[in-house]
Amino acid sequence: MKTYGRLRWGRVGGEVVWGVDELEPHVAIAFKRLFPRVSTKRTTHILSDNDEIRADLDWFMIRYPLETNDICRSMLLEGTRRMAERIAERGRILDLKWTPGEVPAAFRPGKVPYLYQEQAAEICLRNPSLLLADDVGLGKTISTFTVAARGAPLPMAIVVQPHLIRQWANRAAEFTTFRVHMIRSGIPYQLPVADLFVFSYNMLAGWLEILDSGLFKSVAYDEIQEVRHGRTTKKGNAAGVLSDKAEVKLGLTATPVYNYGDEMHTVMSYVEPKVLSSRDEFLREWCGDGGMVKDPDALGSFIESTGFMLRRREDDEVVDRSMPPPNILDFELDYDRIALEKEEDILRTLANTVLTGRFEEAGQAARELDIKMRHLTGVAKAKPVAAYVKMLLQDREKVLLAGWHRDVYDIWRYALDPFDPVLYTGSETSAGKARNVQRFVDGNSRVMMISLRSGAGLDGLQKVCRDVVFGELDWSPQVHYQLLGRVRRPGQMDQVTGHYLHVNGGSDPVLMKMLGVKTDQSRGILDPGKAPRARTMDDSRVKELARSLLEPVCA
Repeated sequence: MKTYGRLRWGRVGGEVVWGVDELEPHVAIAFKRLFPRVSTKRTTHILSDNDEIRADLDWFMIRYPLETNDICRSMLLEGTRRMAERIAERGRILDLKWTPGEVPAAFRPGKVPYLYQEQAAEICLRNPSLLLADDVGLGKTISTFTVAARGAPLPMAIVVQPHLIRQWANRAAEFTTFRVHMIRSGIPYQLPVADLFVFSYNMLAGWLEILDSGLFKSVAYDEIQEVRHGRTTKKGNAAGVLSDKAEVKLGLTATPVYNYGDEMHTVMSYVEPKVLSSRDEFLREWCGDGGMVKDPDALGSFIESTGFMLRRREDDEVVDRSMPPPNILDFELDYDRIALEKEEDILRTLANTVLTGRFEEAGQAARELDIKMRHLTGVAKAKPVAAYVKMLLQDREKVLLAGWHRDVYDIWRYALDPFDPVLYTGSETSAGKARNVQRFVDGNSRVMMISLRSGAGLDGLQKVCRDVVFGELDWSPQVHYQLLGRVRRPGQMDQVTGHYLHVNGGSDPVLMKMLGVKTDQSRGILDPGKAPRARTMDDSRVKELARSLLEPVCA
């Protein structure tokens, strides 16, 4: 049989890789079309090893046989078989006729996981790893307990944001009979016997030696985008050690991509490090300049096809429920131009440095300009935002008000003082946050001011609130989406409205434009091939309220 090149395998840094060389010129062109991840500057093409690559190599060799040995052929067939079995098994589990069997004994009477939560657990255990990217509010917490109850080896480490440790422990006690221990310090101490150990991300690094011991057989990362910066950070490195030792790995987030699509490679490296190959291969195949994914739909479709990512939207049939889409309102406000003009000379100097300075100077100036412009913009529109919230409270019982800067909160607190506002930001302790949530949900407070990036995992607000006012804006659209998800979740009986308040000046125009670009990066990866959700924009209620407030003046 004629051969067109040579295939062999070896190890680099302890990892299996494939090497292809001596390709005939026209075959080399075909090979690079099928494997755009390879470096075009090398004569020997190196590929990382995973089942998808083995299957593609096997497929390629049907058309262009390569010289190889029986060991290589056996490895290719083994990978192809595993991939086919995983796809078939996933399809069987996701069929609406699939039944999980009896409820695990670990669940308390009356606390039965939903079918889609059982499906996620079964797929995770079969892999045995999964990025669960279900929509906000679909119960990824309960899916985690189902993974543990259905057979993940214990003990399991559950890693969460600091303010959610108690919430996770309370949910575990409410739904299961698992023994739960909340890690209370970043300094190691003698651990009790338990099934679930709840860590915060900022405590992980202190437990590095224990994590490396292999004590924790399974791991679940809530809001796994917390480690999107990778092992260069202390918490990212500690999480990596934990993943390396764990037999079952589960990542949880509705928003794995906060900015650009290259973050997906880092996130997946904690769940199934081989699925997207090496970072260099990933960047060559999927990304353009700056880490932006060239075709988010294709990447999302590929990851989902591997079986290592599962995402269900709230309107999927298996979820068996449907909430009305969020009502999104954009309002342009008047603002205090004097507040911006007072800083005009500083801003012009920074802007000129960004455009004409050396690399280091331009980078520093860009950061300073971003910080200063967003701060000034927030202050300049703070009073109009407070006035808008006052108007809403004529008709609404409670309002969630999102911001970022401390002095903006101060302006809002003074203007909204009659409504007993409370704070949920980075400055309050976990206990303080819990008290403020209780005052908002069960007490007299009608406004909760929340930091744009402080609300992940927060539950309970849906019982009393259906309006989220974005008084300041974030660069990432997923931050806004997460905040809407705090009130748009099971238990919400009304349509949720997001009020985006912006001004035609300062940083807002650029932010509004950038949010559209980043939304498309995330949408393609999470929902490949699906059209963007139809945007509901019904401002009739707010306009009616405004008219009612103006009528006495007009009369």
